[in-house]
Amino acid sequence: MHVFVTGATGWVGSAVVEDLLAAGHEVTGLARSTEKAASLAAAGAKVVHASLDDLGTLRSVAAAADAVIHTAFNHDFSKFIKNAEQDRRVIEALGSALEASSRPLLVTSGLSGLSRGATEADLPNPASPRKSEEAARAVAARGVRVATVRLAPSVHGLGDHGFVPILIRMARQKGVSAYLGEGQNCWSGVYRRDAARVYRLALEQGVTESVYHAVADEAVSFRAIADVIGSRLGLPVASRDRDHFGWFANMAGADMSVSSACTRELLGWKPQGPSLLVDLDQPGYYA
Repeated sequence: MHVFVTGATGWVGSAVVEDLLAAGHEVTGLARSTEKAASLAAAGAKVVHASLDDLGTLRSVAAAADAVIHTAFNHDFSKFIKNAEQDRRVIEALGSALEASSRPLLVTSGLSGLSRGATEADLPNPASPRKSEEAARAVAARGVRVATVRLAPSVHGLGDHGFVPILIRMARQKGVSAYLGEGQNCWSGVYRRDAARVYRLALEQGVTESVYHAVADEAVSFRAIADVIGSRLGLPVASRDRDHFGWFANMAGADMSVSSACTRELLGWKPQGPSLLVDLDQPGYYA
């Protein structure tokens, strides 16, 4: 299968590319810079030099592929609404290239806006600012075979630069590893390479569902995450109010824990990597 991957040099996308290539698939990856293009080519993929704003190029490359995986997203939270709109336009462009065919499109999203314990059948809160799933459903209404892969908020592994490292930096800066209230809100976690395998298995099995959950640890209390960080940094662990977390307060207090039972059963997906807390309790996270 020839798969076009956006975000092919990113944290999740690069693992997806590696997993697809190892399974014998052909990959064309999107890269913005010469340096990133070189690393992608070294991995064995073909390279397209373009940005997410080059919609014509995205359509053209998608039209020549057997399947498309969209992992790219600009996570600059100071421009989140603008970036969400860019994401919507990209999904629209990729979908338009796949219309009138059975070639599948996998779109990436997260768990924000879902209720605690939600399943793959549940829809996110329409007020959620990220519109990836809304865009995917609009493309599906035009007959495109499309599904959303919902990633856990912590897609972890050494080299992680996501939400958990933000908490580590905050703890260092403020001298305390903190949680909101009693810290009983829960996050989900998934090891990076386990997450990548969900995309490949979904493609190989024909994308028969509209949503898949790339979630291994379904519910890890925020207090437990703070405990590991505090222990590793030799800092106190304590409850703090929202002001302590600043712009990150909504994430710190969010319940982002869902079930992945359907995904596991349908894809035969068995996470193999370390759990979030085990992975987080490594020196490499704090180097």
